[in-house]
Amino acid sequence: MTKDVIALTQRMPDPSAMLAGLLSGGPDKLVDTAGEGAVVRLCDAEGRPLVSVEAPLLVQVAGEAERLLGATPPPLPYWWTEARATTGVEEAERLAGTFAARLAALADGSAWPPEAAQSLAVVETDGMSVAPTPAAAQPAVDVLTDKVAVVIQDRPVIAMTAWLQDAVQTAAGDGLGLQIVTPAGTTLSPAVRASLSNWPSRWVVRDERDGYYDGQSGAVLRWQDGMFQPVAAADATADDPRTPVAASYQEVTDTGEQQLAVTFRTVHPADERLVLGGALESIWRELTGEPPAGWGTAEPANLPWSPRQMTDLAYERAPEPTWFVVVGSPDRPGLATVRVSRTKAGVEEYVTLMFGYGPDEEPPVDSLPRAAEVLATRHRLLSMLVQIRKARRDLAVPPRFEGPGVPLAFVLGAEEVRQMPGDRARKTPLAQPPVPLGPKTRPAMYYPLPGDPLDLSGWQDFERLMRHLKGE
Repeated sequence: MTKDVIALTQRMPDPSAMLAGLLSGGPDKLVDTAGEGAVVRLCDAEGRPLVSVEAPLLVQVAGEAERLLGATPPPLPYWWTEARATTGVEEAERLAGTFAARLAALADGSAWPPEAAQSLAVVETDGMSVAPTPAAAQPAVDVLTDKVAVVIQDRPVIAMTAWLQDAVQTAAGDGLGLQIVTPAGTTLSPAVRASLSNWPSRWVVRDERDGYYDGQSGAVLRWQDGMFQPVAAADATADDPRTPVAASYQEVTDTGEQQLAVTFRTVHPADERLVLGGALESIWRELTGEPPAGWGTAEPANLPWSPRQMTDLAYERAPEPTWFVVVGSPDRPGLATVRVSRTKAGVEEYVTLMFGYGPDEEPPVDSLPRAAEVLATRHRLLSMLVQIRKARRDLAVPPRFEGPGVPLAFVLGAEEVRQMPGDRARKTPLAQPPVPLGPKTRPAMYYPLPGDPLDLSGWQDFERLMRHLKGE
């Protein structure tokens, strides 16, 4: 049974509904709080958590329950309330299901997954054993060693929820890797993939044939020395330490779907007139004809798109950096992550953006020069890289091989071009000359690259261009 249960309700769970849910284990269960009151926990007699309940979240963005849960929510706006049971305790899982079922019944909604929330009866929990501290002290962490924090998830899409984000930050702060363990049918949100890029963090997929494997590399894994690690191939040697690749990871079908990925950096003066998110909205409109649909500091993205609100939140958190997730409408899959930080140069936005296209859809490649010019002339663009790759239209990351992106274009901002000596920015070793963007007296440069998803030689051209621009 799943460890996470979610109530999607038309009305905000009021105190009486929350109390009815919290009494799912009977009146003798202890109630505790964590996270400055944002998490309520049902505990056993020793004070150890059985179920942790997140504060209800008002979702005002269409498509998030469908994207992350495959569930049909109430009409917008609706409330999203998560309960997570302590791992390995059957009664705790039943308790979480009953909590969500009671909440759904009292606040006009439904619970996900339906099979986990079928009973409204009190769950008998006497005499049960609970995971000890410190693992249970962190709601999202199931196993804690001196090397990694392990999170076990059974959801259709592993999203960057507030719980998971907290686990990522806590693990990094403690110098630990984060390893997420999922069933074979699960996918990752692109917002999670980047958080697993540093060793020994990884996505661990349970597999009937090979036991466990890395969902991003395919390497067969085993639990050894306090974490999941690749196993050595039977014929591996010290000079050739090969690792077998799981058969499931190699089962790939070309569907004709593609993704357009854009990574860019902007920098702004740190003054009171600054409004963040303008660059992202501009390129989103240029490539799709519409603005982003919503944003949030975790998934689901719950707030309607508002650069002003994003700016206000980043200002409140300064000088600490702020991370956002931004999503598009269900008809045009799009997702971006934005990291806002203070630097010596001002306020920097680092944006990763991607859109998905079906086999009968053409990515808007012809719109890229215009989109780059808007960023360069209006939003203080530093640099931008555009890639195209064969990958899913819905943007979900499967535990299967997906070909790497290939560079489609690189853009150098006007200030970066101005600082180049001589004609270095204009005269490059590439076959195609760069396209000037913006004013002739202070142009940015757009460098077209081959951009064939089946030809990785474009990376050689990109590397040559980078060496040239750096003067190497």
